[in-house]
Amino acid sequence: MIEVVIALFITVVAVMAVFALVAPGWNTSAKSDYLGRASGILYEQLVRQEARIMNPCCQVLPVTLNQSVTLGPTTVNASGQAALQSGDMSFSVTTTITNLGATIWRVTVTVTWTGNANGISESMVVTRQDGFATVQGCATGGTVCQ
Repeated sequence: MIEVVIALFITVVAVMAVFALVAPGWNTSAKSDYLGRASGILYEQLVRQEARIMNPCCQVLPVTLNQSVTLGPTTVNASGQAALQSGDMSFSVTTTITNLGATIWRVTVTVTWTGNANGISESMVVTRQDGFATVQGCATGGTVCQ
């Protein structure tokens, strides 16, 4: 009889320990979901700015050496849609462009979300590339430079 009580006690303790791991597991899962979606938005913004700067037809601010221009923060939905979709998340995106030289800029993108004011950030150095010139980008009202 005592052995059965001890076995039940050990089983109850083990089940309670497993239940105690559920909440941290959900928190870790949510954090990885936010990080995954934020990194996709971060990469997309970096590539967009890189393509715009590499096109010699597009004007890049700042034009003065060692000055920076900050764009944003803007709200971006992970779905890419203007309105929130079911299961969607909103992120705040801030882009800073710093002039490092005659045709060299550093682009820094920071993506934050509710509950994480620091978010994630990445930067890259971009230079002009003549091969990226496009007629559409040089024309008045072209969409390449936006």
